[in-house]
Amino acid sequence: MVDTLISAVIATFNRAWCLKSAVDSVLSQKGVNFELIVVDDGSTDQTEQVLRPYVEEKKLKVLVNPERLGVSAARNRGIIEAKGSLIAFLDSDDVWLEDKLRLQEEYMSENPNYPISQCLERWIRNGKRVNPGLRHQKIEGSIFIPSLSLCLISPSAAIVKADLFDKVGLFDETLPACEDYDLWLRILAHREVGLLKKELVERRAGHSDQLSTLPGLDRYRIRALKKILGLPLPPQFRAAALIELKRRRSIYEAGRRKRVQGEAKLNLT
Repeated sequence: MVDTLISAVIATFNRAWCLKSAVDSVLSQKGVNFELIVVDDGSTDQTEQVLRPYVEEKKLKVLVNPERLGVSAARNRGIIEAKGSLIAFLDSDDVWLEDKLRLQEEYMSENPNYPISQCLERWIRNGKRVNPGLRHQKIEGSIFIPSLSLCLISPSAAIVKADLFDKVGLFDETLPACEDYDLWLRILAHREVGLLKKELVERRAGHSDQLSTLPGLDRYRIRALKKILGLPLPPQFRAAALIELKRRRSIYEAGRRKRVQGEAKLNLT
């Protein structure tokens, strides 16, 4: 339904080199009513200059954080500012195909029981298309347990009913990474996710400033798992989360010991 307003939120930090492609892919959406909110999280590059023509033409709204607060805080500011009943996120290094919002809006209208859905993606790494592994294949329905070991929802592919955030909360601003893993678990603990089986996102990877390249990510997944275990969960979900927490702790401790040993060897040379 064209009357439905969708709020598209792009959070960005020092991504002037790719931001225009992301913005243009939102503005090219057809047959849908949307607003675009870009949250500049304290960028120090040419981001302001890239966005200025769009602001002058009133094609989008820009919110500027005077200093970097993190992706969670930036996305949350966009969510709070959003006027749409549906919210869609786009990472500033990804792009949408032009029918993405229209087709997802239709899917959400046809499947009203889903408070969140996503679409399929094309994976591009270093400019070349790659095929995701089987474990990355997106699934629908109750996916809490498989999502414990691997984040199966991509922000750029997701569309969320705005009122869901009133029920589960926003992105955790204390997490510098794995913030989407944390949010999706809180949603999936009691809700199912829909899947539109069409490739409507070009997910671009291979550059060094991605949060997924940060070292020691398991410590943030451990924090997210401890937090979800503090909430009411079905017994089978709690048991699976406890197993995953134990596994993550083991992986993190093994990595920490390896780092300490490596530092000790360097100090001896």
